[in-house]
Formats: sequence, structure tokens, C-alpha cells
Amino acid sequence: MRKLLPSSLTGRLIVTVVALVAVASLLVAGAVTVVMSHYLTDRLDEKLKDSMGRAQHAPNLPRSDGDLGDRRPDAGRGQDVGLIIVIPGQPGSIVTASGGLPQISTAARDLLADVTPDDEAHNVDLPKYGSYRVLAQEGPDGSTYIVGLPRDDVEETIASLIWWEALLALGAIAAAAVAGRVLVRRQLRPLREVAATAHEVIAMPLSSGEIGETVRVPVELTDPATEVGQVGGALNQLLGHVEEALDARHESEQQVRQFLADASHELRTPLSTIKGYAELSRRTGRDDPDQILAKVESEAGRMSTLVEDMLLLARLDAGREVDRRPVDLTRLVVEAVNDARVVDPERQWTFDVPDEPVTVTGDEQRLHQAVTNLLTNASRHTPPKTTVDVRLQVGDNVRVEVHDDGPGIDPALVPTIFERFVRGDSSRTRASGGAGLGMSLVRAIMHAHHGTATVESTPGDTTFTLTLPRN
Repeated sequence: MRKLLPSSLTGRLIVTVVALVAVASLLVAGAVTVVMSHYLTDRLDEKLKDSMGRAQHAPNLPRSDGDLGDRRPDAGRGQDVGLIIVIPGQPGSIVTASGGLPQISTAARDLLADVTPDDEAHNVDLPKYGSYRVLAQEGPDGSTYIVGLPRDDVEETIASLIWWEALLALGAIAAAAVAGRVLVRRQLRPLREVAATAHEVIAMPLSSGEIGETVRVPVELTDPATEVGQVGGALNQLLGHVEEALDARHESEQQVRQFLADASHELRTPLSTIKGYAELSRRTGRDDPDQILAKVESEAGRMSTLVEDMLLLARLDAGREVDRRPVDLTRLVVEAVNDARVVDPERQWTFDVPDEPVTVTGDEQRLHQAVTNLLTNASRHTPPKTTVDVRLQVGDNVRVEVHDDGPGIDPALVPTIFERFVRGDSSRTRASGGAGLGMSLVRAIMHAHHGTATVESTPGDTTFTLTLPRN
């Protein structure tokens, strides 16, 4: 059955419309035919009853107790053409309104005589006369009167009605096919436009990760009140998600490329230094290689630190969970500031922490690294005698603020300060061993602890803030 139906939605809908019109036409035609048949039969029955009444009072009909003699049987005036009257017991008496009919055969007479006088009309097929509507009643004189009228008019009317109904039904089906095709195609036009949008997306080079121009279903085809609008709206949402995913992938790939380029650049300097000292040692043949080995060891340590930082960033970016243990943040801040005082006595280091210990859940080593990176950043990018104040505050969340009164951060650098390989002063940072990963590590560590890292800076007032959820 499915193979007989068209494969397209348009074809299926047109076939459905035509089938519905055909069924409706058949039902209407059948109902009209039945009603008309009953109506015409009822009218014929009324004529039978009228003819029966006139026949029972006709003066020139034979009676069961008398004989007409030489008089001709007469059904009376006003009878219908083709009327047959039979009075059983009389010798095949037949009277018609038009007259001139021969006596019926014995077989036909027997058929009429078998009609039960129950005041109900019956259909009887008479040889040579055709189909008749017959009524049998007992008259006032006790005789049985059988009256029949031909059904030719009824049958011809019904046949003509069926012919016209068939003609009209065929016309309605043809009109439904034409109109259905036009209307269905018009109604499905929005769906075809939605499909065209989908095909445009298919034809785009999505594998490159870039979308040249935004492809969307037109707004007028996204009305949620219609089924097509729901499909169009859903497709637009899907395209939006795909575009966001492709943009995110493209951005990630760009970051990876930039990261590799920066890492290669950072590693090239110490490798070049090590290579240079090795060549110098080979050319000069110095017996005391301690100075060269010390420099090689320093550059190797720098490379080791860079690789470890990059590995940590990769792990944090991959979503690897950090340790989840209670951490005394008060003790951590105090220790970090005391370490900074020892490493950099040229600056003034102060802290302000609550009297009671502040505890959070996290990785103590990573949190200590984040605070230390901020203090190291302040040490590298502020002049001597700068005051660096570390404040630990508790509210809806826990905040660690590192404030200094140094020259501030270049406004152009603030939006990207937490990106990888970003330096405030390239020459100073490289000379002091920094690779520009410190701030990106701070942000990654905070993100792994479901926290944030922010900065606000103006000349003489720079504050880095680490925000962590309360324990």
C-alpha cells in the first residue's frame, strides 16, 4: 500500500485531499440517492392509495357477487396511466387508466394474487409489464382489490440522478486535485524555504571551522504558532548552536596555534643560550666549566618551569579536578607574604587578615601558587619602595585582594592581562625569568576552584582580586 502512495509530502497531501473529496462525494451521492428513492416511492405509494380508493368506488368494476355483463370494466376517472387493477375471483380482470391493455398471463396474475392484503405496498416484477408497485386491500364489499402502478418513472429518475451525481463527483474530484495541488504547494512553500536553508548550510565548508556568512531561516518563517514556524525556529536555534560551537572551536584552535608559537619562542631563547655556551666551551676548551654549567643549569631550570606551567595549564583547561581539601586561607596568605618579604626586601609587604581562620575547600598547593604569582607580579612590575598590601575578606564569598601603589597597568593591557604569554614589559620579564604565564595560571586555578580573578588598575592604585566560594 505504501508503494502506491507518492513519496513526497506534496503528493501524499494531494492524494489525501482527493481521497477525502471522493469519499465525501460518494457519501453525499449515496445519501441523496436513498432520500430521493424514498421520496419518489412515498409519492408513488400515495398515488396507489388514491387509485385504490377510486377503484373501490368505481361503478363498472366486477364484484365478487356480480357480473358486468356486456359492460366494459372501468377503473373510474382520474386514474394514473399504466394502472393495473386485479380483483381475484374474477376472470383475469384488468383495468388501466389508459385502457387497451391485454389480459395478463396466468403467471403474472398468480404473482399479483400472492400479494398479502396488509395495506403495505410491495415491489413486484410482472412479465411483459416490468416492475410495479402493488397494494392489496379488502374493499367495503369484502372483495380483495390489488392495485399496481409502474415504477418506470422512479427508476428512470434515480438512474438519471446517479448519472448526474457521478458526473458531478468526477468534476469535484478533478477540481479538488487541481485546487489541492495549488493550495498544498502554496502552504508547503515555507517548508521548502526552510529545507533550502538547510541545504545552504550543508553546502558550506563547515569542516574549516568558519562560517563566511550567517545563514538563517527568515524571521517570517519562525512563527511558533505554526508547525513550519516551529521547525524554522528550531533550525535557527540549531544553526546558532552550531555557529557558536564552530566559533569556539576556531578560537580554541587559534589559541592553540598562538600558544604553540609563543611556547616555541620562549623555549628557543634558553635552547639557543645552552647551544651557544656549549659551542663556546668546545671552541675555547676551558678547563673550568663551572660558569658555563651554571648558565646551562639556569636556562634548563627556566625551560623546566615553562614546561611545568604549560603542562599545568593544559591539565586545568582539560577540566581535570583539583584536590578538594580544607585549606586555611589565613595561614596561606600570611606565609605567602612572609616569603615575599624574604625574596624582595626592597618593597613593603603588609597583610590584613581576620582574627579567625578562614577555611575554603580546594588544592592548597594551587591556591598558594595563585597568591604567590600575584605577589611575584607586583614585585616585578613595581619600583622599589612600593607598598604591596594583601587583604583577606569574608562575606558571601571569600576574597583575596593584592593591592599596590605602583605606576599601574597600561589600559590597553588590562583586558588581556590574564591571557597566556602576555607581558607588561617584555625585556624586564624575560630578564627576570618570566614567560607571561603567571596571570593565565592564576585565572585557570581560580576557574578550577569555581572562582574568579579580576583586576582594576589606575596610576597609583592597582588591585588584583581572587574570589572563591565560601566553604
